[in-house]
Amino acid sequence: MLERYSRPIMRELWTLENKFRVWLEVELAVTRAWTDMGQVPADACDEIHAKADFDLERILEIEETTKHDVIAFLTAVEEKVGPSSRYIHLGCTSSDIVDTANGVLLTRSGAIIAEGIDRVLAVLRDMAHKHKGLLCMGRTHGIHAEPTTYGLKFAGFYAEFMRHKVRFEAAREAVRVGKFSGAVGTFAHLSPELEERACAILGLEADPHSTQIVQRDRYAQFFTALALLAGGIERVGLELRHLQRTEVLEVEEGFTPGQKGSSAMPHKKNPISAENLCGLARLIRSNSLAAMENQALWHERDISHSSVERVIMPDTTALIDYMLHRLSGVLERLVVKEDNIRRNLMGSFGLFYSQRVLNKLIAAGLKRQEAYEMVQKVAMRCWAERVQFEDEIRNDPAMAALLQANDLDEAFDASYYKRYEDDIFARVFKG
Repeated sequence: MLERYSRPIMRELWTLENKFRVWLEVELAVTRAWTDMGQVPADACDEIHAKADFDLERILEIEETTKHDVIAFLTAVEEKVGPSSRYIHLGCTSSDIVDTANGVLLTRSGAIIAEGIDRVLAVLRDMAHKHKGLLCMGRTHGIHAEPTTYGLKFAGFYAEFMRHKVRFEAAREAVRVGKFSGAVGTFAHLSPELEERACAILGLEADPHSTQIVQRDRYAQFFTALALLAGGIERVGLELRHLQRTEVLEVEEGFTPGQKGSSAMPHKKNPISAENLCGLARLIRSNSLAAMENQALWHERDISHSSVERVIMPDTTALIDYMLHRLSGVLERLVVKEDNIRRNLMGSFGLFYSQRVLNKLIAAGLKRQEAYEMVQKVAMRCWAERVQFEDEIRNDPAMAALLQANDLDEAFDASYYKRYEDDIFARVFKG
C-alpha cells in the first residue's frame, strides 16, 4: 500500500531504514541528556555521536537470531561505536525508544499532512470565489429542492476542511510526546529530568504519565482525526460523482489526451479519481477502528498493539497524504459546465419557486395549510403535464385573486436565493 499510494516525501519517512534512523536520533538524545546531567562522560558522548551508525542488512541479520528488533538495532549500532556504546540505551526499555520515535515520526508525517490540508483549503477558497453567484439547483434526497450557488457549495466544503484542520492540529499535538520512564513508568533507572531533557532535544513534550508505553488514546485521536478528514474528502468525491452523472453533467473531471475511460466503450469519461477517493476513505476508517482497538492493553503494557501500528502508521498517513493531493488535483482541473447547470436549474419547470409563492399567499392572509394545498395542486399539475410553474401560477384565477403582479414578480426573482451569499462568505472566509 505504501509504495503504491505515497508521495516520495511520505514514503521515505516510513522506510525501514528511516525508522531505525529515528530510533538512533532517540538514543542519541538520551545519551546527550545523560551527559548534560553529568551521568555520561562528555568524551564518550562525543564519540557515540561521531560513530553511531548501522547497516540495515546487519540489523536484519541479527534479528534473525534475536527475534527482537530493538536488540538487533542496538547490537548493530554497538558494533560501529565500540566500547563507549555501553552508555547507549542507558536505563531505557524498548518502548522508551519505539514510542518516542513514534512521536517523532507521527509529528513529521503530520506536518506533511497539514501541508496537504492547506493545499485543499487554498483550492476550495479559489473555487468558491470563482463560482460565487453561479446559481445551481440544490438537491435534498437527490431531488430538486431550491437554488443554491456553486460558490456556496465550495464554501461549504472549505468550512468543513477548516474544521478538519483544527481537529488534526489538536491530534498532532496529542501525539507529539515521548517517554523515557522505563519498564513500568516509574523512572526506576531514569528520571523525569532526563525524560524532559531528551524529549526537548527531539522537539517533543514529555508524556505526563506513561506506563511502559505512551497510552494509545493519543494515537486513537490521531487516526480518528484522519478518518474524519477522509470522510470530508469522500463527501467532496461523492458530490463530484453525482454531478458528473450523464443525466446531470454539471462538472467533469479533467480528461487528459490519451486517457481511456473503458476497455469496451470508447465514449466513456468516468469520475475515477472521485471514486478512488471514496474507496480509500473506507480504508482510513477501518484503520481508525484498529487504532481504537489498541487503547485497552494488559496492565502496564502488552504487545498486541505493535503489529497493528506497523501497518496503520505508514499506510494511513501515506493514504491520507495521497488523497489530499489527489483531491487538490481533481479540483484544480475540474470542468464546471455552466450551460448544463442553468439547464438543470430549470429542468424541474421552475418548481423550486413553490415556497416563495407559498409565503406570498400566507402574507396575503391565507392560512398556511390552505396556501400549501393551493400551491401543491399547481405544482403537481406541472409535474404531470411538464409545464412551467411560473406560467401556471400567473394564469391561475385563484392566485390572481390573491396576489398582485408585483408579488409574483418578486416570487419569481431568482436572485432572491443568493441574497445572503455575501454574508455566508464573510462568515466562512474570515480574514
